[in-house]
Amino acid sequence: MDNLLRSQSTEPKGGRKVTLRSMWRISSMNILRFLLILILIIVCFKIYSKTKQTYTPVNSNFWKKHGKSIAYKHELMSLTNEVLQQGKEEIKSVLKAPSDHLKQSVSSGMRVVHLDLKGAPPKLAYLKQIFPLLSSIGANGILMEYEDTFPYSDDLEILKSTYAFSSADIDEIQQLAESNNLEIIPLIQTFGHMEFVLKHDKYRHLREVRKYPNSLNPHLPESLNLVKKMLSQVLAKHKKSTRLHIGADEVFYLGESTESKQWINEGRGDIGQMFLMHIQEIVHFVVNMYPGLKLLMWDDMLRKIRNKQIHETGIAEHITPMMWFYHRHFDVAKVEQLLTKYVDSGFRSIWFASAFKGATGVGQVLTPIQNHLENHLQWIWVIESMSQFPLLHFQGLALTGWQRYDHFSTLCELLPVAIPSLVVCMQAVSFGSYTDEAKAKTQEILGFENIILDSNLSEGDGTFAGVEIYHMVHWIYRNLQSEVTNVLANSRTIDGWFNNYHRKHRFGNPKTMELFGSKIIQIHTKWEDYMGRFRDHMEKIFFPDTVEEWMDVHVNLYMDPLREFVKDYNETITLMGAPKQ
Repeated sequence: MDNLLRSQSTEPKGGRKVTLRSMWRISSMNILRFLLILILIIVCFKIYSKTKQTYTPVNSNFWKKHGKSIAYKHELMSLTNEVLQQGKEEIKSVLKAPSDHLKQSVSSGMRVVHLDLKGAPPKLAYLKQIFPLLSSIGANGILMEYEDTFPYSDDLEILKSTYAFSSADIDEIQQLAESNNLEIIPLIQTFGHMEFVLKHDKYRHLREVRKYPNSLNPHLPESLNLVKKMLSQVLAKHKKSTRLHIGADEVFYLGESTESKQWINEGRGDIGQMFLMHIQEIVHFVVNMYPGLKLLMWDDMLRKIRNKQIHETGIAEHITPMMWFYHRHFDVAKVEQLLTKYVDSGFRSIWFASAFKGATGVGQVLTPIQNHLENHLQWIWVIESMSQFPLLHFQGLALTGWQRYDHFSTLCELLPVAIPSLVVCMQAVSFGSYTDEAKAKTQEILGFENIILDSNLSEGDGTFAGVEIYHMVHWIYRNLQSEVTNVLANSRTIDGWFNNYHRKHRFGNPKTMELFGSKIIQIHTKWEDYMGRFRDHMEKIFFPDTVEEWMDVHVNLYMDPLREFVKDYNETITLMGAPKQ
C-alpha cells in the first residue's frame, strides 16, 4: 500500500491566476455578501415595524418616556441578535447544502470501492453479503487488488497463497458483481510492491536490489515476461472487465541495480525515463493483446518525471493516472499543480483516489471516520472544480480501503470495522457533502440510531453484514488491555505474595492468594468466553490465517499473560502452601 506521505491553473483575462481554492473563496464570499445585505434589510424593516408599533406620544412624562426607551433599546438589541442568528443559520445552510452542479459533478464519474486482498481477504460468503451493500450505497465498480489471492496456475502457481480463491470462485465473484451492477477492475502490481512475487527464491534474481523484495528490475527480459504472464492469467478470467489497473506506485530503489547504473552511465536516460520504459512496454503489450481495454496506474511516480519525457513516450494516449491523496487535509494547491502537469504531459483523463480505511496508521484497529470523511470532502471540492480543466476528463473516484501497507506489514482495520466509514464517505460523495440527509441515509443503511463521528462511536445495534465484529473489535480495543493490566500489574498483593519468583517455584500461601485469585479467575473466564464468541464470528468471514494473525497481535498479547498467570495460580494453590518446587 501507498506510504502515507499519502489543480490546473488558468490565466483569465487580465492575467490574474485563479486556483481551485481561490474560486471557492470568491464564490463563498459573494454568497456571504449577498446574505449579509439581505439580513441588514430584514433587520431594518423589523426595527421600523417595531418602532411604529411601540411609538410613545410626546406628552408622556419624563420617567415613563425614558423607561420605555431603555426597555425598547433592550428589545431592539434582542430583536437584532435574533435576526442575525437566523442569518447565521441561513448562511450555514447555504454553505452546507451542496448545489445541484456539485452533485452532478461528483456523480459524473465512476464510484469504485477498492478491496485490498493482500491482507484479511473475506471469504466468498461474505462477499455475497457485501456486494449488494456496495451497490446500494452508490458504487458501480470494485477495484479488486488480488495480490496472492488470485489462483495463479502453471509456472506461476507458487504466487498464490494457501487460501487463494479458486478459479470457480473468481467466476462466481464476477457473476455476483454483474448481478449487482458492479464492474470488477483487476489491480495487478507490475513494477513496485512486488513483494508477494519477489519473496520467492524462484524470482529473487529479478529484484532491483537483491536484499529488498519491493521492486522489479526492469532491465532483465525475464521481468517483463513475468509481468506478461501474470496479466494474461488475470485477464483470461476477467473477459468482461473494461479496465485494468497496473499499479506501478512506489517503485523503491529504482536505479540502484547494477543493470540500472550501467543503463544510466551509458547515457540512455535517467531514472524517470527508466520507469517510463517499463510502463511503455506493459502498455504496448496490453494495447496489442487486449484492444479496447482501458488502463489505469497510480500517479505518484509520474509526479517526479518531467512532462516532456512523459509526453514523448506516448503512454498518455493509452493509460490514465489515478491521483491519490489520503490525508484528511491534503494540499489542494498540490493537486492543482499535478493536474496542470498531467495536461501538459498529454493526458486527457484522470481518476482520483480517496481512502475510507487503512490510511491513518500501519496497525490501525478502529477506523477514524471523521478523518476519512474530511478526506472525501476535500476530493469533492476538487471534483467540483474540474470545469477549470476542459482538456482533462474526470473519469472516476476510487475509495481505497487498504488492508496492509505492503505484503510484509501488519493488518490495518478489518473490513467489517470500516463499513460505517465506507458508507459515510460514499454518502458524502453521493450527496455532494455530508448533509443531514446524507447522515440520515447512512444511519438507515447501517441500522444505527446515530453515528458520532468525532468520537468514532455509534448508537444502536446495526444491521450490516459483519456488525458483530464491528462491535466486538471496538469492545476488545477499549477494554481488554486496561482490564488485564489493572488486574495483573496494579496489585500490591500479587507483587508481595505471588510475583514471578513465587510462580516459578510454585510457592505461595493459599490464605493470601485467595485475596486476588477469585477476581483474576473471573476476568479470565469472562474474556475467554468473549473471545470464543469473537472467534466464531471471525471464522465466518475470514480464513484461519487472518483469524490467527489478528488474535496474536491484538488479543493474545494480553490474554497469554493472563492465561499463564491463571495456570500458575491453579497449580500453586492446589499445593496448599508446600515448600518451593
